[in-house]
Amino acid sequence: MAQNKGAENGRFSFTRTGSMGRQGLPKIQTHHEATSEVCHDDSGTPMKAKTIDELHSLQKKKSSQPTTPINGTQGAFAAISEEDRQKQQLQSISASLASLTRETGPKVVKGDPATKSDGQKATHVEHHLYDASLFGVSDSALKFTHILYNLSPAELYEQAIKYEKGSFITATGALATLSGAKTGRSPRDKRVVKDEETENELWWGKGAPNIEMDEHTFLVNRERAVDYLNSLDKVYVNDQFLNWDPEHRIKVRIVSARAYHSLFMHNMCIRPTPEELLEFGTPDFTIYNAGQFPCNRYTHYMTSSTSVDLNLSRREMVILGTQYAGEMKKGLFSVMHYLMPKRQILSLHSGCNMGKDGDVALFFGLSGTGKTTLSTDHNRYLIGDDEHCWSNNGVSNIEGGCYAKCIDLSKDKEPDIWNAIKFGTVVENVVFDEYTREVDYSEKSVTENTRAAYPIEYIPNAKIPCVGPHPKNVILLACDAFGVLPPVSKLSLAQTMYHFISGYTALVAGTEDGIKEPQATFSACFGAAFIMMHPTRYAAMLSEKMQKHGATGWLVNTGWSAGRYGTGNRIKLAYTRKIIDAIHSGTLLNASYTKTEVFGLEIPTEIEGVPSEILDPTNTWSDKKAYKDTLLQLGGLFKKNFEVFLNHKIGRTTSSQRKFLQRVQIFNEMKDEPTYVMCND
Repeated sequence: MAQNKGAENGRFSFTRTGSMGRQGLPKIQTHHEATSEVCHDDSGTPMKAKTIDELHSLQKKKSSQPTTPINGTQGAFAAISEEDRQKQQLQSISASLASLTRETGPKVVKGDPATKSDGQKATHVEHHLYDASLFGVSDSALKFTHILYNLSPAELYEQAIKYEKGSFITATGALATLSGAKTGRSPRDKRVVKDEETENELWWGKGAPNIEMDEHTFLVNRERAVDYLNSLDKVYVNDQFLNWDPEHRIKVRIVSARAYHSLFMHNMCIRPTPEELLEFGTPDFTIYNAGQFPCNRYTHYMTSSTSVDLNLSRREMVILGTQYAGEMKKGLFSVMHYLMPKRQILSLHSGCNMGKDGDVALFFGLSGTGKTTLSTDHNRYLIGDDEHCWSNNGVSNIEGGCYAKCIDLSKDKEPDIWNAIKFGTVVENVVFDEYTREVDYSEKSVTENTRAAYPIEYIPNAKIPCVGPHPKNVILLACDAFGVLPPVSKLSLAQTMYHFISGYTALVAGTEDGIKEPQATFSACFGAAFIMMHPTRYAAMLSEKMQKHGATGWLVNTGWSAGRYGTGNRIKLAYTRKIIDAIHSGTLLNASYTKTEVFGLEIPTEIEGVPSEILDPTNTWSDKKAYKDTLLQLGGLFKKNFEVFLNHKIGRTTSSQRKFLQRVQIFNEMKDEPTYVMCND
């Protein structure tokens, strides 16, 4: 019998005679030959661990843990022991969680209680400013509160999946979570403390987003939130930054009860390096997110079990009764709308990108206007998609991430957002296949407001750091469902301020007897829900900066042409992109212009790649009378909306605000035709 080559090594051979294997195959005959060699030996040195716990401890390599400095050292990098540094960090967090009526801070310890073995000693800090014996002591003073500080995304994944029902890993590696009963912001439950500092500085009254509360009520809610957080076995603490401009960045601390919230803010705020955390020190602003616990509805000013409270004097925010993570993001944006103008820095609800030659463009627009789509351009660098500051240094992104809508998301339409939904990204309230974990972005079973939060570096053409020179173009986007605004208009400085304050777009209101009518929507400064001061304050600052740095204002209609919604056609995205390209290149500045009726808008007569006949709405409407009537109707809505700003009494006005208001007083003297003569320089 002939043996195969393997038999020469004394391992096995196939035989063609004798017993046969199953199905007539030759049976394998093994050969056991004495040998001193062991082939393919993959054994190694035996583990030194004596127990499973010791074995698991070997799995994790020592890491430089994020820490904060100890007070009294000579510089942030002074040589101190790790134990002292940890104590200083925990003391700072204990002070943040201090009660104002009983013991001033909990006993805090670092690490997850689930990973502590029985005999393990934990470093802790007991932080008291007052003699606790003089006050009532709660049961929470008898326990440790475990602090999970600046955890990595991988650690937060583990926490969420272990302890938070409704947390799953999707097919692309993102963390899918649920925000509970609230799947959007609760603007009617947002309150701002009205005190001596804010009474004359903030925008109060009709049309204002700020609903007042007194400091006592805020402290009641703060105590409720702190007591809840202290009652938990563990809380998550993030120390991070806002504003990529290092000269004007803000230090924020977020204390939350959910890993989902911690990961969300890890993505949305600017992530400090370990070296920057050594110098972090005391935060400039603190959020207490006790959203799983309701407010007391019998407390003064409360209208539901939800309350989102800002105290600008104390630099604190309290969240009760809502787990929607967007409350933290937009709450901090409101804070920046207060802090930055006090430094003569303009805060803006806008997208921002930069060309390869350094030309920066700002994009303003309400939902559905195409702000995200048009500011995302593969030929330009993305500075940010939502929140920015314009200082003497130029423009800078406030955030460290993006919060994108996911409804009907597709790879073809939004490839950058699609590809950014991967490990580290939080996707809220989405529906996915229970087996494959593939997300169905068209599904609205939980909510239509599905969202994805991811670090901005997940966008391939993001500019890191997210800063740029002074803007060259300011683009105001409106989806005009009335169909009377031109596809693009060049604005004077005063017109830019006027349309900036108006913040116009139009939505389809719904169906009544089979007829759909557009509904005008106005949101001051294209973000009325988040601004803190009167809109003229921001408009005046915008005017000054545009004038100083030579920026040009543009009004771009991404809505309808040749008729209103239902009879006309939506302006093609390809045409709008050609318009935006002409703005970026500067060719539109040199075009020939004509002026429209009523609004007094300058419209170009020709743009490469765009049919000339659609540039002037009068050319596209077959019914000229209907066009004129609709134009006057929209102008009247603008006029009515603007009256609230003219009649508002401002406590403290800047010189630029007074100049602006004097310029628009002629608006009150206008008759029936709502022209924009008052907006001309």
